[in-house]
Amino acid sequence: MQDIVSVILVLQLILTANSINIFKITDFGATRTKDISEALKKAWQNATESPTKSQILIPRGDWNLSQALLSGPNKAPMNLEVQGHLKAHPDPAKIRDKKKGWIGITNVDYLTISGGGILDGQGQEAWKNNDCKTNATCEKPPINLVLNAITNSIIQSITTKDSKFFHANCIWSRNVTFQNLTVSAPGDSPNTDGIHMARSSNITVIDSVIKTGDDCISMGDNLTDVVIKNVTCGPGHGISIGSLGKYQKEKDVKGIRVEGCIFNNTTNGIRVKTFRSSPVNTRVSDLHFIDLTMVNAANPIIFDQNYCPNKQCPSGLPGSVKISGVEINNVTGTSATQDVITFNCSSQACQNITIGTINLEYKGKKGSSATTFCRNIMPKFIKFTKQIPPVCHFNSVFLSVSQIYDQFMDNFM
Repeated sequence: MQDIVSVILVLQLILTANSINIFKITDFGATRTKDISEALKKAWQNATESPTKSQILIPRGDWNLSQALLSGPNKAPMNLEVQGHLKAHPDPAKIRDKKKGWIGITNVDYLTISGGGILDGQGQEAWKNNDCKTNATCEKPPINLVLNAITNSIIQSITTKDSKFFHANCIWSRNVTFQNLTVSAPGDSPNTDGIHMARSSNITVIDSVIKTGDDCISMGDNLTDVVIKNVTCGPGHGISIGSLGKYQKEKDVKGIRVEGCIFNNTTNGIRVKTFRSSPVNTRVSDLHFIDLTMVNAANPIIFDQNYCPNKQCPSGLPGSVKISGVEINNVTGTSATQDVITFNCSSQACQNITIGTINLEYKGKKGSSATTFCRNIMPKFIKFTKQIPPVCHFNSVFLSVSQIYDQFMDNFM
């Protein structure tokens, strides 16, 4: 009898593990002719309370969504299955709490967002009135997809289109993967970063296409263990770390790997930007930029420690953000600017920079060849690799004689 009971318990566990509760928004009153916010919220609440796996299903077709603020905690893994085309109201004023995003998801574990559908921010009207580039006190439009405090989650096989502001952000999160994500916005759309991440760890972006008007991927402070692999970026401003150094309580960035990515007609490739006159001692370390292809990309590799948009910082003061432990290897293709590699570093701030194969050709002015610009840096070179053009060969301005000697000896030790 005890054996039979044990078998039944095992079968129940197997059935429970494989069962899934499906909450279809149409079962909660959603129709194609009205706002589905309430129906989606009810379906979500039922899913978070489910003791077994659950799915919130948004079927194929066009759906109007004013705003969805969806929070946990949840009791079991959840799947937000977006098969349809979700449309935001074109007027950003119609979204009540802009800071929380158009679709805001917070405090959940084991969430999957998938389905092949489209999150359409319809941002054209918001872009016309966006003055955030020149107005520090502007009201920021809503982000398409806000992810705060999510863990062990996957966002895959969906499209985020024409966001009014950033397409997606990932803050205070851990173990999150973006896979087969498509981001689509015109190259002249303002502040439409593809993915912004900060204050998080173990974030992965793979096998994705990002076409936008700002950074394809931007990284803020307090960020560790990020992998960005097989991402095609362009149009856009490239993949950026920073800007950093503007705020007093910023924390370090460590362990960033960008590999196998393509930059197609972007205004930057890989960029690390830190404020001039920075009041903090943030450290940026353990960076790896490997197997990157530039297709007419401006500034393929740029480290700028004199970043100062709109003249927001006093002149003449060096930045204090430290950059160290950087590997750059197998970066090839074509550049739209003559300085294909730029290290505009503060004194003593860029250290332990290792460079391998570089093969970048300038495709601009006829008769001009590719060059590099190096300030306060002399990198180490991986043996048996070649750099075209030569990188920082004794053209590091403002290095002291002793610094030049020490770094020269490092390359031959």
